[in-house]
Amino acid sequence: MRSSGMLGQLIRFGIAGGVSTLIYSAVYLPLTLYVFTRHHAVYAVPFAFAVAVTAGYFLHSRWSFKDHGTREGGGTQQAKFVLVQASGMALNAIITWIGTALLGYPAWVPLLPAVALATIFTFILNRWLVFG
Repeated sequence: MRSSGMLGQLIRFGIAGGVSTLIYSAVYLPLTLYVFTRHHAVYAVPFAFAVAVTAGYFLHSRWSFKDHGTREGGGTQQAKFVLVQASGMALNAIITWIGTALLGYPAWVPLLPAVALATIFTFILNRWLVFG
């Protein structure tokens, strides 16, 4: 992993993902506290996603995968990134919905498993499909 550069990418991805997660949480949590009820917390996910994915593209393209693969012009790479992140958002939304609507947990409870699974999933897709 070290000789291929993947270890460094994974560490940078984790840090950038942490920053994106803080951004996501800063949008998601106030919406679930003041706008949406606990059973409708999933409605906050797209808003938080839109803000976090914008910051995430710049962090990941310029830092996490800075020395990996190629950069495509014309918006192709950005579109791939948004699609990968959207699949992560869908996974996040499903876990959020299960945790809040089905199981009745507070809105913050599904945040940890949702973010952890989406991070692993999107790292793999970003490394090979977006920035490969």
